[in-house]
Formats: sequence, structure tokens, C-alpha cells
Amino acid sequence: MPAPAWLTGRLAGIELFAGLSDEQLDWLACAGTVRELGDGQALFVEGAPADAFYILLDGEIVVSKLVGGREQVLTRHLGDALEHQFVGELPLLTSDEYLATALAVGPARVVAYGKDAFFDMLERCPQVCRVLLPVLAGRINAMERQAGRSRMLEGLGMLAAGLAHELNNPAAAALRAARELRELAPRLAATAVEWGRAGEEAEVRLVARFQDRAGSGAALDPLAEAEAADDVADWLREQGLDQAVELADDLAEHGVDRAELDELAAGLRPDALAAALAYLVPVLRIRTLAGDAAEAAERVVELVRRTSAYTNLDRAPQRDADLREGLEATLALMAPKLRNVRVRREYGGVPDLQAFPSELNQVWTNLIDNAVDAMGGEGELTISTRREGDHAVVEFRDTGPGIPAEALPMVFQPFFTTKELGKGTGLGLHVSMDIVAQRHGGTMEVDSRPGDTRFVVRLPLAGGPA
Repeated sequence: MPAPAWLTGRLAGIELFAGLSDEQLDWLACAGTVRELGDGQALFVEGAPADAFYILLDGEIVVSKLVGGREQVLTRHLGDALEHQFVGELPLLTSDEYLATALAVGPARVVAYGKDAFFDMLERCPQVCRVLLPVLAGRINAMERQAGRSRMLEGLGMLAAGLAHELNNPAAAALRAARELRELAPRLAATAVEWGRAGEEAEVRLVARFQDRAGSGAALDPLAEAEAADDVADWLREQGLDQAVELADDLAEHGVDRAELDELAAGLRPDALAAALAYLVPVLRIRTLAGDAAEAAERVVELVRRTSAYTNLDRAPQRDADLREGLEATLALMAPKLRNVRVRREYGGVPDLQAFPSELNQVWTNLIDNAVDAMGGEGELTISTRREGDHAVVEFRDTGPGIPAEALPMVFQPFFTTKELGKGTGLGLHVSMDIVAQRHGGTMEVDSRPGDTRFVVRLPLAGGPA
């Protein structure tokens, strides 16, 4: 069947086919199938079997990918430049499925070449390879950069979620302490005035010594504290201080018992005892609240330190790195995702090594994230470190269902993923391998069977290529 003259002429104007002979152009026109697309019609769909390579003749094609449940536009093909004149070659060369979705924007017309015809094209028209391969390399790099940005945004999202989760408790504790301190201030001022009027000099010194000792004992469990409060209330009634019974709970909470109250009462005049106790309770309560606020602030400072350790924003990119510090920072910031996962740490003696800590933390994040996903959010994750000769070894072991044997050789290949559609870019392990091998001169291996999947990272202690 002779080739349509109009199609041969159009193909001759495509930069990808520049320099081809009339015979080669005729073959291309005969081997391809012209397709007309309406506005919004799919040329191919992400996850569908890759079965064709397309040359854009007219119109516009937009290519998008589902990442984290949201569509991200990767590129728009208008046919006005070489890199926008064809689409679909990457999945034919790298996998069995389309890596993205291509839709027509307005009416569009393409020439489709089936998989066999595509490889015949490369054989019959070797000139095409010299034009196609640089574009292919550029597209792979662009997708890696975009995936890297997506991973960075995912990392920032995880970081934000982790911080929000971890900061919630200390922030709430500090807020509660501040509110109660504000409420107690007037009460303390009033009772201090009353105690200043009622207490003699020796009595004031006695109460000062008492408040320094109070609360120094071991904390009681709720049941024991309730019993202690009842005992203190009985003591107050025995002293004729029925109006002070409301202080019993606070006194018991701060470890004040009957014996200590007997010792205090022995050194005070009866008419000074009530004023002394009314003054002591807000003093002890304020001291406890101040301690709670300080503990909450220390927790916030520790979280900031861990965040800094994870991001390494305040340090040189390459430096002596403590692997354990990076692993702990990563685990702390992934705490919400690890809520139902048992994490075992088996840290051996590994010296610091020259590395890019923030990049290694990205590797740890990817490996932990993959392990948790593989286990369905629950199971056991074991992280171990050890020294083997002149290398540091970090191993991640999970109890998930394992990676199929046929998939193991491909897990580090770009765009390969075993996750559901839209839940993985297929670049996490590829980027991690690049960080380990290219940036640090190390290796990463995987071994998997049901209930026992292990990723092993080996890093030279002397540092590797930057």
C-alpha cells in the first residue's frame, strides 16, 4: 500500500526525522496510524500497558502524573520544538506501563507507532537514535528533578506533621501552666499579705524551710494520692480548720502528709496555721507549674535540635556525620507514621564519617517510609548499624510481605514501583541509590522474603566522591 503523500510530507518536516531518505519516510508513513483526538481525550493513561510511540502532528498534548493523590502537570507538547514533537518513548524503553497520562487540549492529531514498529524504526532509521536519545536523557533528568522536588515536599510535609505531633504536648502543657500561673498570681499576692501579717519572724523562717522540702518525695499514683488527700483533710478537721479542707488535694499532690503537717503545726501558733497553709498551697502550685513550663520548653528545644539535625540547615553540607544522630532525628520526625510500628534499634559502634547528612537523612526517610508502607502501617522495623572493615553499615529490616523475586532486580531502576497507582513516583529508591553511590561512594543492596525484607547501605568511613 503506497504511503499517503501528505503524511510523508508532514513527517519530513518533523525534526526527529530530519535527514531521512524518501524510502525511510515512506516506511514511516506506512508503519504509523493516524489518530484524531477530541478535547480532553486520552492518548494514554498512567498505569496502562505501554503499547505505542506518538508523533504530534497538530494540536496540544498535556502530560500529567498522579503524585500523592494529586495530578501534577509534567509538560505540554505543542510540536513547536524537538522535545515537544513526540511522546511515549520512555515507557516503551523502561517499563511495561505508561508512567503518566497524556490528554489532548482541544483537537489534536498524532501518528501512532506500535511497540514493534517503534523498535523497527530505531533499526531502520538509526539517525533517529541520535536525535531521540538526548531528548530522552533530558526527560529522565527532568523527571528525576521533579521527583526530587516532590520527595522534598513530601519530606517537608512529613517534617511539618512530625513537628506538629511532637510539639502539641509540650506546647499544650506550657499553655496550661501559663494560664494557671496567671490565675494563681492574685491568689498568691493576697495570701502572702495575710501570712505577712499573721506570721512572726521564726514562723516565717519555719514555713520557708517547709516549702523548700515539700514535694521532694516520690510521686504517688492516683489512688495513693486520693487516699493521702483524705488523710490530710481529716488532719485539717482535727485541727479545727474546716475552712481549709479545700486545700487537702493540693497539699497531698505536692507530697505533704500528716507527719509533715504535725511538724509544721508544732512550730506555729494556732491562729497562724490557717494563714500559713493558705499561703503555702499557691507557692507550691506555682513552683510545680514553673517546673512543668520549663520541662515543656526543654522538650521544644530538643525538638528544634532534632529538626536541625535532620535538615542540617545550620551546618556545612559535607562534614563528619553521626549516623545514629541522623537516624534518631528521622525517626523522631516520622513518629506519626510510625505510631503503630514497633521500632527496634540495634546500634553498634560506628565512628563518624565524612558525608552529606541531610542527603543521608533523605535516604533514611525513603527506606523507613517504604518499609512502613510495605507493612501496611504496622509490624516491626529493625534498624541496625555496625562497622565492617573500613565501611559503616546501616540495615533496615521490616516484617512486610516481601518484594516479589521477579521485581528485586528492578527496585533501583528509575520509575519502577510496586506501590499502587499514584502512591509512588518510582524514583525514591533510585534517588536513594544515587545519593549512596554517587555522592558517598557507597553501595545499597536488598534481600527480601516474606516477613523479612532488608535494605543494607554500606558507606566508606573515609568518605566517598562528592
